[in-house]
Formats: sequence, C-alpha cells, structure tokens
Amino acid sequence: MKNGHWEKNLFQLIRRTSVDLPSDVEAGIRRALKKERKGSHAWWVLETILANAAVSRKNDTPLCQDTGSLTFYFGVPVGFDTNAIVAHARLAVAKATRHGYLRQNTIDSVSGASYDTNIGSASPVFIFQQQARKKVDVRLIMKGGGSENVGCQYSLPDAGIHAGRDLDGVRRCILDAVWRAQGNGCAPGVLSVCIGGDRATGYKHSKELFLRRLPDRSRVKVLARLEERIMKDVQKTGIGPMGIGGRTTLLGVKIDSLSRIPASYFVTISYMCWAFRRRGVLLGPEGGVQRWLY
Repeated sequence: MKNGHWEKNLFQLIRRTSVDLPSDVEAGIRRALKKERKGSHAWWVLETILANAAVSRKNDTPLCQDTGSLTFYFGVPVGFDTNAIVAHARLAVAKATRHGYLRQNTIDSVSGASYDTNIGSASPVFIFQQQARKKVDVRLIMKGGGSENVGCQYSLPDAGIHAGRDLDGVRRCILDAVWRAQGNGCAPGVLSVCIGGDRATGYKHSKELFLRRLPDRSRVKVLARLEERIMKDVQKTGIGPMGIGGRTTLLGVKIDSLSRIPASYFVTISYMCWAFRRRGVLLGPEGGVQRWLY
C-alpha cells in the first residue's frame, strides 16, 4: 500500500469525530429540548449541550475533555493489506494527540504510566471485515469513560429483578440498568443492547450497534417494538438529563441479538453519552476521500 492520503484522511476522521457532533444526534437533542419545559433544569442542560456543540464545531476543539477510547471499524476489499492501514491509523492517532484533538488518555494498567501518543496495548482498537468491495469503509467511535462505566451485563434468569429468559426479562434488565445509572454517563445518551452471544461477543456486538443512525429501528419487528417500548418506559422515570430530572433520559435505544448456547442467556448493555462521537469515511484505493459518512 502506497502512503497516498491514508494518514492525512484518517487524521481528519479523528479530528471530525472529536469536534463535530453528528447531525442525527444533534437533531435528537433538539427534539428533546422541545419536549422539556422552557426554563427548567432539564431545558437548560440540553440548551447548554447544544451551545457547547456549536462552540466545539466553530473553534475546532473536542466536544468533551474525555476523548475516550477509540475503536476503528474497517470494511476492506478481500486481500487488503490490513497491517499497512493499521500503521497509518496509529500515526494519525499520534498526530491527533499532538494537535490536541485527543487527550493523552491511554494508561498502562500495571504501572499507571501514560502513553503520550495514545498508542498502547489494545489502544486503539481495530476491527476488520473483508467484503466484496473496492473502497475502504472506515467508521470510528470515541467512547468516554463515564458512559463506559455504566455499561453492564446480565445473566438470565435474574431473580433479583424478576427477569426470565424472554423479551420481558430483557426489558427488565434494560430498565434496571437505566435506573442504576441514575443519569451517570452524561445523560441523555443512547443504549445499545445485545441479547445472547457469550460474555465477550455480547459487549463487542452491543458497541457495534452504535454505528446505526439514531432514528432507525431494528429490522426485526419484535425488537423494533421493544426499542419503542423501552424509550417510552425510560422517559417516564423522570431521571432526565444528567440525572437532575426531566422528560429526556435517553435519546435512543438499539437492540439486536446473537445466537447463544442453551446454558447461557446474556443481556449486554452498552451506553453512549450525549457526546456521541461517531464518524465514518469511504476511502479510495490510494486513501483519497470518496465520501464522508454520517
């Protein structure tokens, strides 16, 4: 793979993800603002979020001081040199850190030392899928620690919340997770839920659901209905933005399922804060931008 524009455009992907709230997320916050009583605490929180997003976009500064952990999702042609694009992505991450689009946010778990370039063991994360395509599809999610900390996983049945191995049990898990969070993780945010899988694949797949646009619904009708019900039930809790009360606790819910073994029934819940940093780009054979996504 020749260098071409790979590093430059991966750097731009990181920059855009860090400073510019996606249009579907911003539209969701504006819809939520209209539902809150003008002048209420919840209204002021949402108004401030939108103002901060506008300032970040104008001044080319990160949306949040916690620039989070980075996960790159690559859809590449069959036989593509993945080692080369990982090398370019690592250089782009280091450059973005030097330019202030990423905080020095990567820590050695044993020594406690900071990696000045954000390049460390499993940092950033790279996920590849080979496809019958000519272009390279790159998606990036930057996930802050606050939202990561309120993610959780349930093993059903769970007598503590009266949850059985069915969709009503899944519903109880989701409502329990929201109630336990009490607005932590910088509400209002988005929940993504994986039913099934094992402990590892459940978390992996739940995070992949953040690649979906905010307004869409599951293609599985019964899961689409569950998404809608969860949204209605959660908003009735009154937890509200940042947990201070209000009508908007969530901006969206994404639910999907994986197969499982008979002995296990996991419900894995990941949470994304209002600073929903998710971007994508289609790159050509030499790394040139074909189209920006989201």
